Amino acid sequence: MLSTMATSPNATTQYTSEQFVESCGAIVFDLTNPSKKTVCLIHYRAKNEWMIAKGRRNCGESRHETALREAREETGYKAHLHPVTMNTRAPPVDEQGRMPDTPRSYADLTEPFMVTMRQLGREKGNDVKIIWWYIAALDEGVVVGSEEGEEEFTPTFFPLEEAVQKLSFQNDRNVLEKAISLAA
Repeated sequence: MLSTMATSPNATTQYTSEQFVESCGAIVFDLTNPSKKTVCLIHYRAKNEWMIAKGRRNCGESRHETALREAREETGYKAHLHPVTMNTRAPPVDEQGRMPDTPRSYADLTEPFMVTMRQLGREKGNDVKIIWWYIAALDEGVVVGSEEGEEEFTPTFFPLEEAVQKLSFQNDRNVLEKAISLAA
């Protein structure tokens, strides 16, 4: 008997481990003064660009560990994932039976709130960078202005709306605007 292989009705793209790289980033908020929230951006001096801290995930490292490590390395500031209420298609931790694959709101989540899929250019073929974004807040006792990040970056905290305008790239602005809507 000859069997036939079905094709998924959904558009699908697959990448081998040689074709993708995972990065994780954290939007680091200073929430110590609720009426004057600020967010940390990094200035990449070599290209005069304002960005959000992010970087590649190491083998064996969890995504949220990567996001916090990269934030610490690039900004110098120690932070923790900040729980927010957000919609997600993921089922709850205590899923009972089959749940429909639809977005629902959950409180106190520290899951990624956004993912970016970035094509890596023609010279790299079909390669892609996957960037998982998290919301973080400064650890208790951390003082803004007291730390320095990696040598090529200058970390600076800005009021929320000013930070959105300061970013060099529209994609980063979209990420920050979503983070502000969840954390503010």
